[in-house]
Formats: sequence, structure tokens, C-alpha cells
Amino acid sequence: MPISNTNAVFGITTREFWHNISHPTDATLGKAILSILVFAESLVCIFWIFTLSGLGEGYAIMAAVPYAYVILSYASLLIFYRTKKFEYFTFTQLVMLLVMPFFMQWAIGGYEASSGIAIWAILSPIGALMILGTKQSTPWFILFAFLAALSWKLNYLFAGNSLPIPSHIKDTFFLMNIMGTACILYAVMRYFQSQKERTLHELELEQARSEKLLLNILPKSIASRLKDNDMRIADSHEAVTILFADIVDFTKLTATMPPAELVDLLSQLFSRFDMLADRYGLEKIKTIGDGYMVVGGAPVYLDNHANVIAQLALQMQEELELFNMQIGKQLQMRIGISSGPVVAGVIGTSKFAYDIWGDPVNMASRMEKNGLPNTIQVSEFTYNLLKNQHTFESRGPIPIKGKGDVNTYFLKS
Repeated sequence: MPISNTNAVFGITTREFWHNISHPTDATLGKAILSILVFAESLVCIFWIFTLSGLGEGYAIMAAVPYAYVILSYASLLIFYRTKKFEYFTFTQLVMLLVMPFFMQWAIGGYEASSGIAIWAILSPIGALMILGTKQSTPWFILFAFLAALSWKLNYLFAGNSLPIPSHIKDTFFLMNIMGTACILYAVMRYFQSQKERTLHELELEQARSEKLLLNILPKSIASRLKDNDMRIADSHEAVTILFADIVDFTKLTATMPPAELVDLLSQLFSRFDMLADRYGLEKIKTIGDGYMVVGGAPVYLDNHANVIAQLALQMQEELELFNMQIGKQLQMRIGISSGPVVAGVIGTSKFAYDIWGDPVNMASRMEKNGLPNTIQVSEFTYNLLKNQHTFESRGPIPIKGKGDVNTYFLKS
């Protein structure tokens, strides 16, 4: 079988072969490395066959060893192509890469006569290291060391049966054995290292994407604690302000718009709110349908949390007006705000999210649900924090579920 068809024997086209070389998976990396080793060894074997055969009939046994390697090597390739069992092909090739150089050395007449041709056998444990891994490569190196020691121990027997080889051929073999193994090892290790660097680079990019995604889900301080295996995060915050906002008559809106268009509309609007929250240094907690929730003062302490949330609420109203002008609609929004102590943290072990709990959360939600269109309704607690900094309009007491009649206020400016 022609050597140039090695890639076809693996059942792939030339284009696929070079794609696997440049973008390997674990399986294709092993195939690529083994292909390089087998191809290089085959070329060397052809050189040995023609060189030794040219010395005369008495050297036929020496030439038979590399000739047998080429036949057996490509026969195993054919078997692999038909059975698709790469592990058997790998084992066969590693065995032949290991024993063939030693057989040649013994047939030629020992270390000196063969110019140390057994050095080619090192390709077997090196190939096993890069294909099978560190643990499974150890037995292959032990076998290499054993055969090398055996060759050295019995070298006097092999040298006694050696045939004369011209000195220029011995010198050529010596140069080829050193440079050939060095070039192949360098090429294979260079390829292996390039794939390692490429993998590490892709890992860095993927880690950066994962980090960005994590920070889009969780506050930075909370994400850092989770990465440090702090899986029970529950912090008390004595003073925070919570904002809830939702679209008025959103249910009616869903009946008049296609789902994709509706989602796109909410995404555009909430993206604007996200930029405002980032600008003010606030933490968006979540969106639920058309509801939008933000907190000031958690997880990072904020001294003027109520004032900043109030500014955000006023800015959100202005942003909604601009958005309506751009899309040609008349969306209305209710906003509710309340302040007080809360507990914030992460619960669960899957699909976890940062959330806050406490009476101010419930009160802010009630302020929004019982508010009026295009108004910002705040609880009395928040009003007392802001009454000297902002303009309010008293709404008077309104019934709040679980609270009875509660005084509320509209934030005006």
C-alpha cells in the first residue's frame, strides 16, 4: 500500500486530515501523532531496504526486517480501516516501533555495526506518552530500557555474526540515526506543544467568557466567594433600598404582539435600565416577566442608597418616555420603593441566583402593585430618608395586604 495513502487508510479525506492536524480532538490528536511516527519510520525503512539490498545477497536478511515492518504496518492500517478499532492499531504500531529497530540492530551486527540503529525504538514510548498518557506510557519505556540492556548484554553475540559494512554507509547510518530521531522527536513534540498552547489559549478565552457570564448573573463580590467554595452565602444588611418596576397592562400587551417582538421590546427597555443601574452603582436582582427589581446597599454598602435609588427611578421614567417616542407606543410603568434591613445571599446548588429577603422587599413590591401608572410610590420609611432631598406628594393611607392602612407618598422630583 503506498505511503502517500496513509490518511486515506484512516478513513478521512486529505482536507479532513489537515483539518484534524490543525484542530484536533483527543482522538484525532492521537491519530495525527501516530500517523507522523509511522510515516517517518516508513520512509526510513525504505532507505534501509534499498541501502542494505545494494550491498549484495548476503544482506537480504538485514533488509527483510524493515521490509517486514512496512508490510505489517500497512496491513494493520488496512485492518483498522475496516474494523475502526484505533486502540488495536495503536498497540500494533507501538510494538513494531519498539522491536523493529532492535531486530535490525541484531541482524546487522550489534551497536557498532548498525551505528546504534536501536535509538529509533525510543519513538515507541514517546508515542505512547503523547497518545496514551503518562501512566500507560510507563510500561513501554520499561520495555525499551529492557531491550536496550539486553542488546548491550548480548552485543558480543551479534557482533560475532556481523557482515562487513562499508564505512561510508556506517557513517551515513550514524548521521541518519541521530538526525532522523532528533528531527522526528522535535517535529512531534513541537506539534504536541503547539496544540497544548492552542488549547491553553482557548481555555483562557473560555474562562474569560465564563467569568463574564458569571458576573452577569451574580455580583462580583458574591461570584468571588462562590469561586472560593463559599457555598453558604447569607449576609445581613441593616440599610438598603429596593425598587420594583413593571409595565402597566402588560397582559393586554402580550395579546396584541407576537412573542418574539414582545421579548425584543422588553429586552431593549430593560437593557436601558441595566445601563442606568450600572451607572449608579446599583445591583439588579432579577426580572420576572415585565417586572424589574434593583437594590441599593447590597451586596456592597452604599451610604446614600435611598437617594441613589430615587434618582434611578426618576431616570427610568425619563428613559421610558424616550423609548416610547422611538417605538411609537405609549407604555406606562409603575415603580415602588421601600427601605430597611434585609438578608441577601445565594441559596441552592443549581441554577443559583443572588436574592434578597425581608419586609422591605415585600413592602417595595406592594408599593409597585398598589401604585398608579407613571408614578413612583414610596413607603413612609423611604420618605423619611428622602423628604429633605426630594419633592413628594402625600397619597395618604392605602390598604396594604398584611399591613392594613399604610401612609404612602409619590416621588415627584
